[in-house]
Amino acid sequence: MSTANATAATIGYEAQLWQMADTLRGSMDAAEYKHVVLGLIFLKYISDAFERHHRKLEAERAEGADPEDPDEYRAFNIFWVPPEARWERLRQNARQSNIGQIVDAAMGAVERDNPSLKGVLPKDYARPALDKQRLGQLIDLVSNIRMGDTDARAKDVLGRVYEYFLAQFASAEGKKGGEFYTPRCIVRLLVEMLEPFKGRVYDPCCGSAGMFVQSVEFIEAHATGNGNGGRTQAQISIYGQELNYTTWRLAKMNLAIQGIDGRIEQGDTFQDDRFPDLKADYILANPPFNMKEWGGERLREDRRWKFGVPPVRNANFAWVQHIIHHLSPTGYAGFVLANGSMSSNQSGEGEIRKNIIEADLVDCMVALPGQLFYSTQIPACLWFLARDKSGRGGSRTDPTFRNRRGEVLFIDARKLGRMVDRTHRELTDEEIQRIARTYHAWRGETDVGEYMDIPGFCKSATLEEIRRHGYVLTPGRYVGAEVQDEDDEPFEEKMQRLTAQLREQQAEAAKLDEAIWKNLEELGYDG
Repeated sequence: MSTANATAATIGYEAQLWQMADTLRGSMDAAEYKHVVLGLIFLKYISDAFERHHRKLEAERAEGADPEDPDEYRAFNIFWVPPEARWERLRQNARQSNIGQIVDAAMGAVERDNPSLKGVLPKDYARPALDKQRLGQLIDLVSNIRMGDTDARAKDVLGRVYEYFLAQFASAEGKKGGEFYTPRCIVRLLVEMLEPFKGRVYDPCCGSAGMFVQSVEFIEAHATGNGNGGRTQAQISIYGQELNYTTWRLAKMNLAIQGIDGRIEQGDTFQDDRFPDLKADYILANPPFNMKEWGGERLREDRRWKFGVPPVRNANFAWVQHIIHHLSPTGYAGFVLANGSMSSNQSGEGEIRKNIIEADLVDCMVALPGQLFYSTQIPACLWFLARDKSGRGGSRTDPTFRNRRGEVLFIDARKLGRMVDRTHRELTDEEIQRIARTYHAWRGETDVGEYMDIPGFCKSATLEEIRRHGYVLTPGRYVGAEVQDEDDEPFEEKMQRLTAQLREQQAEAAKLDEAIWKNLEELGYDG
């Protein structure tokens, strides 16, 4: 199985890792033990990477290499792991009664010697509530999984394990929806459509940082000529904010593993925007759907609400306007929202949507298939916004885009995707490319061909058409039905042919009936 096609459902580690987490179920709830497990996985990951480079330096000792010089590791973007924090020491002491103190000391030592991890790693393994026998079993299990090799790094192990675990935790705690890691196929689609090659990339609710990891992977893939003409790699600056403290720590660890520098702040994006003056070139986000408790009653006069004050009990259009507020004059945004955002008229949402549409900020809408997410079945869609649709802002591939002022591209992808297990669906690589290339062609990129409306799949609609639909942005309203195979046979000729065919079939049926009765009579069953 290739890395590109590996899904969170098939990466291979999940069942083992969930078993690890389950060994601690008796001593703490899911919300607590989640970070215990992921902290150990992180330590194993960086220790594996360290040990691999350590062996290489040992072999080069005759040439002057020093395996115990921290700079020998930092030069290759590998964390220096001091002796007291190396995984082998944890494994050897896994059955000791003081294993909690040993793990805490290891975490503290890694933070001490790697400033980018300060305040990130969990250091509460010695607490009495954490059963030390179970902790030892957990260390034994983690010892059997390779985390620091190139393949594991490429698979964004932490983020994808988090995606799988979150569904398990939500089930264990009886919760629906809530915070979750965005499926990789959705992140890939957002990144492929926006093509964030350079500039400032921002995620106001960054979760475990999957958007950033995928953006860097995209740049690296295209820089090596894999998939889009070998464009030159450009620089991106990363900015993210995450409310949940545990998830923020996971995001920091995830970026650290990938060797990605970024400013990831912890706090409430609405109440305490940590980047108030940021104007981003690209914004990618997957905000919590239909968030009710977001403190909207305290923000009625906020300067971000240029298109209308969002309802107190639903943050969907607070997120949309926060994103618009942080877009640069030529910036692009792509984000996930619940389907209701495309049509709702409750509590002033319809008026806000109308104002955003009339400001000509909506670039593209994509309806997604169901069953893509692990912890919610709420139907979802993708919004794409553009500050300047004139084409003068420049393209990622061409000197200019096509002028698309007064137009919106609608893509209906609800029939796409394949089931990867009984309950989960993913978009295939080909489907992601089909959607992204449709958008790029519509924008006027010359290397993907001419754009054409395809009934049942895509339609470029004018603002006047959208007005006639009451500012509803549901793609199904615009793309129409798929074209059926054309039938050029004249009606009169077709009726004559079908009538003759029916007579032949009736005659054949009569012959069969007669043969059946004759056989029955011969057998003595003559009715």
